[in-house]
Amino acid sequence: MIRGGRSFVSSPPAFSNDAKKLLVCTDNTISVFSTSTGLQLTELEGHRALVTSIIVVPASSSASKMLCYCWTASLDGTIRYWDFSAPELMKTIEIRFPIFSMVIPGLLAKQVVDNLKPPDLFAYVSTEDIKEQENRPNNLSGQIRKCNLTKCRLVGRLTLAETKKPEFITISSSGKYIGIREKQKLRIWEVPAKDSEQVVIKKMRLRRTKKLTTLAFHPTERIIAAGDVTGRISIWRGFGNNTFAVGEKSVIGGSIKNEDERPGVRGDDDADSCTTWHWHSDEVKLLFFSSDGAYLYSGGKEGVLVVWQLDTGKKNFLPRIGSPLLYFINSPDPSLSSMSCADNQIHLLKMPSMEILKSISGIKLPCSVPEIFIGSSSGLVFDQTAGLAAIRTENYRIQFYSLFDDREISEVQVCERNHQPGDDVTVIVTLVALSLDGSMMSTVETKLPEEGIGGLVTLKFWARGSKSKDFSLSTIIYEPHRDAGVSAIAFHPTRDIAVSSSYGGNFKIWVHNHEIRQKNQMLQNTGWTCHAVGSYKNKPMTAAAFSADGSVLAVAAETVITLWDPEKNVLVAVIGENLEPIETLAFVGKSEYLVSASRGSNPQVSLWSMSKLSVSWSYKLHVEAVACTVDSTSFAVLALLPKSSNDMESNETTLQYTNGVILLFNVGDPIPVATWSVRKAKGGGLAFLHTNAVSLEENISDEKPAPVLLAYTNGDHEYVIFDPYGKQALEHNVTHRADLEETAGQFGFVSIYGDLPEFNRKRNQSPSVPWVPSEKSWETIFTGSSYNLPPLTKLCTAFLESLLEKRSAELQ
Repeated sequence: MIRGGRSFVSSPPAFSNDAKKLLVCTDNTISVFSTSTGLQLTELEGHRALVTSIIVVPASSSASKMLCYCWTASLDGTIRYWDFSAPELMKTIEIRFPIFSMVIPGLLAKQVVDNLKPPDLFAYVSTEDIKEQENRPNNLSGQIRKCNLTKCRLVGRLTLAETKKPEFITISSSGKYIGIREKQKLRIWEVPAKDSEQVVIKKMRLRRTKKLTTLAFHPTERIIAAGDVTGRISIWRGFGNNTFAVGEKSVIGGSIKNEDERPGVRGDDDADSCTTWHWHSDEVKLLFFSSDGAYLYSGGKEGVLVVWQLDTGKKNFLPRIGSPLLYFINSPDPSLSSMSCADNQIHLLKMPSMEILKSISGIKLPCSVPEIFIGSSSGLVFDQTAGLAAIRTENYRIQFYSLFDDREISEVQVCERNHQPGDDVTVIVTLVALSLDGSMMSTVETKLPEEGIGGLVTLKFWARGSKSKDFSLSTIIYEPHRDAGVSAIAFHPTRDIAVSSSYGGNFKIWVHNHEIRQKNQMLQNTGWTCHAVGSYKNKPMTAAAFSADGSVLAVAAETVITLWDPEKNVLVAVIGENLEPIETLAFVGKSEYLVSASRGSNPQVSLWSMSKLSVSWSYKLHVEAVACTVDSTSFAVLALLPKSSNDMESNETTLQYTNGVILLFNVGDPIPVATWSVRKAKGGGLAFLHTNAVSLEENISDEKPAPVLLAYTNGDHEYVIFDPYGKQALEHNVTHRADLEETAGQFGFVSIYGDLPEFNRKRNQSPSVPWVPSEKSWETIFTGSSYNLPPLTKLCTAFLESLLEKRSAELQ
């Protein structure tokens, strides 16, 4: 079993002491990457939930730069100590509260160590206590608490602060100050040089008029910077001169200077001055001082890194990064830093020139599209032979991601536009399609009209080079279906032929010019041209698919399926009549069967027999994705499970599709061969991948790897690859990153005759059928494959006896 697609930017990363490794929070593991190659070296496994903090133990001298220890915290309520060079887990501390953030000031502060009795090491953690939330005023569930790492316990019931929700803790580079942001205020604490369980920590507050989003401490001076939701940056100088005065008591009140002598400072806030800078158009997400304190780095939604000169306020920029910025981290090597972006990329920067040396690219997250395109847009398709996923990104690119290697292979720029997250979306890549061998790609981009004027649909064909394996643009077709949008694209399995269907009521067959011969000679032009046009009663064409041999073209004309001869462009047959428009068509195996799926208020998935031109069976399911095998008679569907919720205002019942189920079918049986329950199914995808074209480092199971594997990608692009027929897939739950779980039901037949050898029965699991079982047991007693059922006479006798009450009687 292979998992991947994890987020690299859920929390800030951390550099090793020699700056040759970068430790990254990846779901419930810590991935260690090489900063020179950008490749993963090892992984720390042990946490049971999302890892939220990584703190590398700093080297005390140049001779100990190879010190490879770190502390990590997680939502599973544990703090762990690792040797990440081994890798080996050294220590685990249970605190029983989810940890959203953690800092360890003692690792940064210069403390006098007593050889006889070294001081205890303390961590400050941001946790959440949901159980006691109702007993607190204003439902304050967030807490800042102190943990003794040496003695592996929380410090009594000491709580530094209570907040509405858990907040991120920021620490100064010296370990002397820690702080959090809370609405329009900053809370700052001074950590004493000799920390202990009994010490009282001094605290202070700084206020602004707008909600604060991030903060940063100056490395050497009492200067703190904070960004807010409007894009402004506030810089307080000389904070805490009175609150953190030397001595046991704070000097507050009369000794604070006049407001006229403290420009920009609000009320009695303890600071000498406050300066405001404004360049960002939206909230500031990133603030960080340079190691020497001369510069302040800021970033946000614009995808631009701004470098401010602290003394003068002058700016320098690193523009066109292409994604909102999240974190900026300095390394022990002053010439190397890292920058994390919202598109799941970590860039390694050469300082001070800010040149991008290397990028660690994870799978791209789903991009936002207007609601009108949600049902028709295809944001993720698969190259089944190479094990690749082609993913539409925010910056008008297609990312090719290796599912077996869990890394980016390449990117294709679909249209030459700079991504501006702050602007309204004007161009959308609505469709992506790949040929069966992955050598050709087609994309559709739509330019939205402005005030009803200027809309444009563009169809593009791309060809992959034999050596570079990068796609190059072959043909551009403007308005391929006049002023109507493109609903689907499908490639011929063996020839350079493609079909595009349109909501305008027709479909077009496109042919690569070297496929057309004139006087037994190839045409010199290698572009794509329209070969034929078809329609059916001017109905919108909503889906299209070629058969396995390419002899049949199926096009959905709204609620019916039309079958065509693609060579002659002749209508062969019309089958089906659905209640809702068909959105998906796929041939199974050698084209003997066709799967159709429709959505709407009456969703349905149907299996059609091509020999009988009739439906074999169907289910009322809201299907999100369909995957069919090429060389067998199996197919899988990803169905969304409705969740009812009562609307208090309208008293109406609405359906919210959050979770789902994967159903594996054989065309000869309407009962699923296997089922797996999944979460985040909305926007997910399915594909059967061939393993003969790739070399796996480790097998999916102890047995020989299966020739075909099933890949499931959830709505966040996390994925899992497994053998759907293998022993491991049937015996083990898969509930880790992709939230996939195998379920098998217990039927009435089993309750009478016991387990069948091919069924893996599990208690307290949802049934492995796509409908909700009735409370009446006799309605499911005959459920099962016909060749496994006993004769009807024997079955009915046992069934009737099971309904009768048995009583013991004595013979007279």
